Amino acid sequence: MLWETLKAARDIGRLHEIASVMIRYGFGDAVKRLGMSRILEQAGKVLRWKDAEKMARMESPERVRRAFEELGPTFIKLGQILASRVDLFSQEWIEEFEKLQDQVPPRPFDELRMQIQEDLGDAPENIFLDLDTTALAAGSIAQVHRARLETGEDVILKIRYPGIRPIIEADLRLLSRLAEITEKEVPEWRRFHPKDVLQQVTMSLRRELDLASECRYAERIAESFKDDPTISLPRVFWEWTSERLNVQEYIDGIPGKDIEAIDAAGLDRKLLAVRGANAVLKMVLEDGFYHADPHPGNLFFLSGNRIVIIDTGMVGRLSSARQTQVIDLIRGLVARDTAQVIDVLIGWTGDEALDTTDKLAIEIDSFLDSYHGLALKDLNIAAMLTDITVIMRDNELVMPPDLALLFKVFITLEGLGRLLDPEFDMVSEAEPFLKRAMLARYHPDVLARKGWKNFTEFVELLSSLPRDLRRLLQSARRGALEMNVDITRLDQFGHELDRAASRLTVGLVTAAMIIGTSIVMTVEGGPTMFGLPVLGLLGFLGAGIGGVWLLISIWRSGRHK
Repeated sequence: MLWETLKAARDIGRLHEIASVMIRYGFGDAVKRLGMSRILEQAGKVLRWKDAEKMARMESPERVRRAFEELGPTFIKLGQILASRVDLFSQEWIEEFEKLQDQVPPRPFDELRMQIQEDLGDAPENIFLDLDTTALAAGSIAQVHRARLETGEDVILKIRYPGIRPIIEADLRLLSRLAEITEKEVPEWRRFHPKDVLQQVTMSLRRELDLASECRYAERIAESFKDDPTISLPRVFWEWTSERLNVQEYIDGIPGKDIEAIDAAGLDRKLLAVRGANAVLKMVLEDGFYHADPHPGNLFFLSGNRIVIIDTGMVGRLSSARQTQVIDLIRGLVARDTAQVIDVLIGWTGDEALDTTDKLAIEIDSFLDSYHGLALKDLNIAAMLTDITVIMRDNELVMPPDLALLFKVFITLEGLGRLLDPEFDMVSEAEPFLKRAMLARYHPDVLARKGWKNFTEFVELLSSLPRDLRRLLQSARRGALEMNVDITRLDQFGHELDRAASRLTVGLVTAAMIIGTSIVMTVEGGPTMFGLPVLGLLGFLGAGIGGVWLLISIWRSGRHK
């Protein structure tokens, strides 16, 4: 039970709050199965129910989303991560999770003043001019205020809420225990891989709690676009930036979702769509480090059709191997190459996909055939990726978390492109990047480096071979050489073989006892019972017991199968 596994009594208050909210939103059965009902009993508090009838009419996705909203930043972040797991959840769940926004009522500035003064070493009014104590925006972890430097530059102060870290750390401890219990006690939830999802949430939250890391990510992305005057990120003022406070340039631009303002300013929406898509594609397919939440709210448009990317708290990383896989998948989808798509999926899911390869091939071939004859400009990459994740979900295949996040980025990117330009063609924009990636993969210099690396590894193998053989022979001479053969299901096979041998032995002994007893019964003399030889009776009794045991064993084995 959960109570026995908790090591810190300090979390019981938060646990009671979580359990209360879950029960109030109709998840009482889950609370009981996870062992949390005893906490409520021991806490001795009375639950206050509200809007019970309304909650009863809600569908499960909405109830979960509302519960997450009420439970605060950790659960809001959990929902946002789950919104990227299109390989685990159906569309109705994804749509509800996408409604989880960090927009919350701001806190009074006086509640933040002491912490700001600690971080700055002075009263904020002594450093910033025109500090607006009314929040410009507020999220679940921090809120933003506008100010001006003595040099005249407009800036924003992103301030982390005081005391937010202990709450989040307590939530993560509780969720860690819940994830373990869920995988053990609730088999139908195991396919959601709660431990893996929680690890993703934990890493994301701890990065976002460090507001300075957001600035480091911003500068890293900005460095990638230093030669492109059309893409920029806010400047960071490091002299006042710390873990709980970051100070960045204020961007006075048009929000990416304000289409009317974009048109009124005379900006070219088609060009903005192309530049935004190219920026994200460059980050993903060339840099391997990308903004993982490129929705319209994180973009501002300036005169000259320039784009400013903000809020780099959520980022993704792709290794060179992952980049190769992503490029191969997109090329396979565009070229309708079933074998290439399946190879990539098997590479992602590993042994999970081996048992479903034939079924997977049929479904993917049918899926790609539905796009037969369509021109490239008519292909919808977002729809294709969504369909691929549906196929994976139907086959109970789970992709790595970093790729689930990337799929979500591509889907969001195409949606943004079509918002700005209904005729936006994602495939055409991705094609040059794919060609450059393929050329780079087979460039003579790259091939030469790979060849040299393989050659040096082969030489090292040859040079170490005599030493390894000598050690092997020495181990053999000492009798210390061991060989372990691990064959799948070998233990089970051995167990079945042992049971079969036991049955055969009992059967032979029973048959021998019957034959021997029959012979004894014909011999005169010796003790008798009921006019029959005692030894004969005992022999038949033993044979009867052996026969009954054998029949029961065979019957039980048939039931288990």
